[in-house]
Amino acid sequence: MPEVNLSDGIVTLSPLRLDDAEAHLAGEDEELVRRLSGGPGTREGVEAYLRHCGDQWATAGQLRAFGIRAGADEVLAGTIDLRFAAEGLAPGQVNVAYGLYPSWRGHGLATRAVRLVSRYAAGEGGQEAVIRVEPDNAASVAVARRAGFAPGKRTRSEDGTWLRWYIRDLRIGTP
Repeated sequence: MPEVNLSDGIVTLSPLRLDDAEAHLAGEDEELVRRLSGGPGTREGVEAYLRHCGDQWATAGQLRAFGIRAGADEVLAGTIDLRFAAEGLAPGQVNVAYGLYPSWRGHGLATRAVRLVSRYAAGEGGQEAVIRVEPDNAASVAVARRAGFAPGKRTRSEDGTWLRWYIRDLRIGTP
């Protein structure tokens, strides 16, 4: 796995590792399950996903999953991932998805993480970053706006949920 370590002095992003499984399971709550994973995590399922993430890093795959780490001890506070290809994305668009564990919400960490990962995506050839948000997810909408994303189109997810796209051009400087 490549050594990727992105930091702004407050938040550090590094690839998710197998030893993040316990912290992830401990931090998972109903909000993360509903908005990101679609079901409660199990030890086996989380470990399988983390191995998949490691494989994607090792092969420069379409998924780049980071742990959002905070504090001097770089405690796992949440996750953020990039998908360089996904249904509905145009060539050059990169999907950004993130979630923080409950005790870390409301401190600006997600905005910092989105800014860091956007710079990384630009360096990897991404032209536009896309955050797809359910309209009632005010916290995620606020993160997208604070990170310099502008509202775009609306689409429906596979399960019929409306999603508002927030888009940031990565070819111009990222904050």
